[in-house]
Amino acid sequence: MLAITWSLGIDVRWLGKKSLFRGWRGPIMRALGGIAVDRSDPGRVVAEVVERVRAGEIFSLVVTPDGTRGAHTHWKSGFYRIALETEMPVTLGFVDRTTMTTGLGPTFALTGDIPSDMDRIRSFYADKAGFHPDLRVEPRLREEADPG
Repeated sequence: MLAITWSLGIDVRWLGKKSLFRGWRGPIMRALGGIAVDRSDPGRVVAEVVERVRAGEIFSLVVTPDGTRGAHTHWKSGFYRIALETEMPVTLGFVDRTTMTTGLGPTFALTGDIPSDMDRIRSFYADKAGFHPDLRVEPRLREEADPG
């Protein structure tokens, strides 16, 4: 996704696990737009991104789905909370192993109706498969089952 955004000249930030930012790699990752995510305090990164937007920083944020390397049952909801709190629209992107294509899909504002918004996301990704299709996690948030 970074290559797509760079080729389109989009100023982008991306989220990555904090271990990618240790040692000599840290300055490089930050220069490439990386924002470290501490998995023990995931709410902090949501607050940090919201703070950057409210302070007037202009950028696009690339958030890749969790569950690409292990067994998960849901997507993490940080992207959803960031989009709602900042009123940033969501653009769906993909790398589809089946068709060997990459690209950007629709851009839309989230409504706060989690099941409806996620139905729209699920519909877009229904015919797409990642590099490891056997590790695919259906686009579903835990909050769909428990909105409170």
